[in-house]
Amino acid sequence: MSDPSTPLPDVHVQAEVLVQALPHMQRYDQQMVVIKYGGHAMGDRAAAEDFAEDVVLLEQAGIKPVVVHGGGPQIGKMLEKLGIKSEFKGGLRVTDEATVEVVEMVLAGSINKQIVGWIGAEGGKAVGLSGKDGNMVVARKVTRTAVDPDSNIEKVVDLGFVGEPEQVNREVLDQVLQAELIPVLAPVAIGQDGQTYNVNADTFAGAIAGALTAKRLLLLTDVPGVLDKNKNLIPEMTIEDCRRLIADGTITDGMIPKIETCIYALERGVEAVVILDGKVPHAVLLELFTDHGAGTLIRRG
Repeated sequence: MSDPSTPLPDVHVQAEVLVQALPHMQRYDQQMVVIKYGGHAMGDRAAAEDFAEDVVLLEQAGIKPVVVHGGGPQIGKMLEKLGIKSEFKGGLRVTDEATVEVVEMVLAGSINKQIVGWIGAEGGKAVGLSGKDGNMVVARKVTRTAVDPDSNIEKVVDLGFVGEPEQVNREVLDQVLQAELIPVLAPVAIGQDGQTYNVNADTFAGAIAGALTAKRLLLLTDVPGVLDKNKNLIPEMTIEDCRRLIADGTITDGMIPKIETCIYALERGVEAVVILDGKVPHAVLLELFTDHGAGTLIRRG
């Protein structure tokens, strides 16, 4: 029995919210949605529980969520604890043999199973995997160049065991999704040479979304979305807009690789990509099940 002291209007509001969500649920029914979960939202317990609730609700509503997670801050803490010094070149962590072991331990071990546990605590059934399982993601070594400040000559930067997806085998993912389980993926991949590679989580998520031809790719970050030069949110963009804003300097720094990932996914058949703030409570539900959205929506054109 419900508490008679509960105000009836609240119940009606809840019913109205569910009715308004119905067309959105129908749009995504049996569709795949890839969610990249990262940033500082991962370190906040309340935000993590909200995220797990969102993922379980998506699955219960007939959507097929696939979670890809990062873990840069946690890797940094573990390296510090073990006395292994980190070096960054061009915004990417130089990953030597000792570092790649820690990366795999943190990403495919502690963080991955923690997220699986959060989803399980909310009543979902998740399976933790990395790109190495079933040769899901085969990576090639990343090559980058940088201008030497002394000689002004462009030189190749060796980032060690940092990779980028070369091919994605969706067989394991298809079987997991067919069993109505939620895949939680760590961005660690295997190379053709059998070497383990550390892959940027955004890039990894884009490759997975493209291979699955997902309905949506959601990139949860620490910012509200893509901002214009006045720091106002840009609610919607096309690929052409993205390239123009990179060229004129509006999109800079760490947002550039995120946008490049969005373009990559869209060109491989993903319907739309959204960059949104993972610190906003239930950001995933706001984006998928309401008219308001929660970040910057990017389409092909």
